[in-house]
Amino acid sequence: MIQTIEHSLPRIGQRIVRSVAAVILCFAVYFFRRERGIPFYSALAVLQCIQPYQNSTIKMAKNRLTGTFIGAFWGWIVLLFKVYGFSGKFHGDFIEYLVISLFVGIVLYTTVLLKVQNTSYFSCVVFLSITVNHMMDENPFLFMYNRVLDTLIGVLLALGVNSVHWPRKKKKKILFVSGIDETLLTSTNELSPYSKVELNRLIDSGANFTVSTVRTPASIREALPGVNWKIPVIAMDGAVLYDMNENSYPMKFQMSKEKAKTITDFLNQKGFGYFTNTIVDDLLIIYYQNLKNEAEKDIFEWKRKSPFRNYVKAKEQILDHIVYLLLIDKKDKVEDLYQSLETMSWFGEYRMVKTDSVDYPGYSYIKIYDKEATKEHMLSYLQKMLPIEKTVTFGSIEGKYDVWIKNCDNETMIKQLKKLYEPIEIPLFHRKK
Repeated sequence: MIQTIEHSLPRIGQRIVRSVAAVILCFAVYFFRRERGIPFYSALAVLQCIQPYQNSTIKMAKNRLTGTFIGAFWGWIVLLFKVYGFSGKFHGDFIEYLVISLFVGIVLYTTVLLKVQNTSYFSCVVFLSITVNHMMDENPFLFMYNRVLDTLIGVLLALGVNSVHWPRKKKKKILFVSGIDETLLTSTNELSPYSKVELNRLIDSGANFTVSTVRTPASIREALPGVNWKIPVIAMDGAVLYDMNENSYPMKFQMSKEKAKTITDFLNQKGFGYFTNTIVDDLLIIYYQNLKNEAEKDIFEWKRKSPFRNYVKAKEQILDHIVYLLLIDKKDKVEDLYQSLETMSWFGEYRMVKTDSVDYPGYSYIKIYDKEATKEHMLSYLQKMLPIEKTVTFGSIEGKYDVWIKNCDNETMIKQLKKLYEPIEIPLFHRKK
């Protein structure tokens, strides 16, 4: 099992290490060039281009170069205009700054014409550094040349440094399945920036990763925003398989009409209210009747605002397409109800989960599923969908999962996923015998 090490300070991430290494290389190149140019601009380009993801690094590099060339081109035009057209006669006059200001508009309009508006800031910075700060240099054209060259050096070094990795063998035939609460999220119910960046990087590189949780698809989106899902998630405690990209349910365990009628008749007879979660044509519809307690009312007011939840007041008993029923009431009433349910001959035809509410002290939940709706059954279905050789699970309960996450605050789950998915393998020590 994993032993979690406590950390009092934030970890030093790869972006910091790579940025430092690239800046060192900028100065090394500067000395190799016999101190020609201005390494400040190389270092600046490096710091802008080193990004968490390889794709974002390439995108930033393109923007930086495009902006530099646009700004340098118009800076060169202004230099020609001032040096050779007017022999520097207007230097320091308001007319000089008026011309520069007008050309700023031309620089910005050029980015619009070329459809690279996101480079406008870089373009203007380069243009102004040439036309304002160095107009009266002995050779302002030399500064412009070095400005472009130093930026190019910084961009190339950033691309090079960000593409260097330890030799790793990616395990693309393994399905990695993690819990969310107390596993992937921290104790404050957040996905740390490091975990988000590394998780997306691993998924984009081919890791077969998903989550298995009691949460609904809407709740997964709220808890894990910005994750680049490639594989459907197991949601609603195993009742559904949900594709986050297609907004569809490739698989779901729903009650038959007979089972739905039996359990809803029983609950109605006992006088309990409940939310009926159904999936119709890949649309989650949650039916309710009269809201009978404060917890029900608060849940309705809180969750109905989500674009991924559709609450409808039922005019009659709902029996079709039911994934699960959610009931919440005072703890003693729920205990009595559960004991009554256990005495029914049909009790074994359902999977019933009773838990105390954290959000509503003194209240308890009962979730009622078809007996086939389990995480294990849904995981088995998902395994058949994918070309995998084995499955590795991550969770917070010791002995229940392949990898026990003892402390969710140290990004342990992502670190273990990284270690299992792409272990370092130096060819010298991994030759085939």
